[in-house]
Amino acid sequence: MEREIFEPEHEDFRESVRRFVSEEISPNFEQWEKDGMMPREVFQKAGEKNMLAMAAPEEFGGMGLDDYRFNQVIVEEGSYAGVTGCLLGLSLHNDICLPYFLEYCTDEQKERWLPGIVDGTLITALAMTEPGIGSDLASMGTKATRDNGHYVVDGSKTFITNGINADLVITAVKTDPKEAHRGISLMVIERGMDGFERGRNLEKVGMHSQDTAELFFNEVPVPAENLLGDEGQGFAYLISNLAQERLSIAIGAVAAAQVALEWTLDYVKERTAFGRPVGSFQNSRFKLAEMKTEVDIAQVYIDRCVTDLNAGKLSVEDAAAAKWWTTDMAGRVIDECVQLHGGYGYMLEYPIARLWADHRVTRIYGGTNEIMKEIVGRSMGV
Repeated sequence: MEREIFEPEHEDFRESVRRFVSEEISPNFEQWEKDGMMPREVFQKAGEKNMLAMAAPEEFGGMGLDDYRFNQVIVEEGSYAGVTGCLLGLSLHNDICLPYFLEYCTDEQKERWLPGIVDGTLITALAMTEPGIGSDLASMGTKATRDNGHYVVDGSKTFITNGINADLVITAVKTDPKEAHRGISLMVIERGMDGFERGRNLEKVGMHSQDTAELFFNEVPVPAENLLGDEGQGFAYLISNLAQERLSIAIGAVAAAQVALEWTLDYVKERTAFGRPVGSFQNSRFKLAEMKTEVDIAQVYIDRCVTDLNAGKLSVEDAAAAKWWTTDMAGRVIDECVQLHGGYGYMLEYPIARLWADHRVTRIYGGTNEIMKEIVGRSMGV
């Protein structure tokens, strides 16, 4: 089905992203998978190609392109090339962290941080999750106590994407332990601050080239000037930006399902069984037809969500629906593609195996799919 969401400038940008991936990422991807992370220099190279913080104002080095379709292109190309783990770090920087700096920073903070975010010398991360609390942010234990002109932060976070590489960590803290959601604030904790330590780079089932870390805050003195927005408004800020985060995950899920289907179609046309191509059996054709239909339907829905986001109309509920349905759909499609590959589908020399492992987490991060259904259900008045 032909897509109508993109203009010529987006397709030009896609060519630039595709070239960047083929020249800078794909040749090094296997090594970075073994290393457990990609080098910081990749962010700087992406910045040179205008692939970072595209929405940042020109006065800070950005392009002033408040058009999420450019972000969409980056997420899609990462999936199409089978290098999801690497592109996740860039999309987190662009899709998830940047809005906080654009919307809640003071002028002084923007001058201090945005130029580095744009050129890739300052890598960003968002630290919400803590050991043992899952999606229950109101129960977080990381606290920030006011002490004259600064805060003292104590606590820990886990499963933090870009956790090893990050220079600026948007950290959710409790500034009022007596309150639940209304006691949460956001502050930027910077690389090199006393008492800020990084734990191990966590070993994951998939996305091995993406650094995911534990973070520890041991009486970290954080200047009051690093408070993001107003004290006590952190949960509201997180909620307002989660729709874009979940849409980013959904975009990646549909792209992953699409490329899995393409790889599998090529495979079943060439692979033979009982003297016939695997794809010529009725079961194979039926499975391929089912997958193609689901992917096409999902793509139309996601493109509509992107259009709504650009217009400022994407609701929390629609983003939650997009996230849970597309990641579940992609899980079904990729698993079926592994099945059609037979034993080879379980071998890491075939990209479908890595995609299968990489994709599993999408039903967990960004809010579990069970939480997404709860959000949609409550919006229906039940």
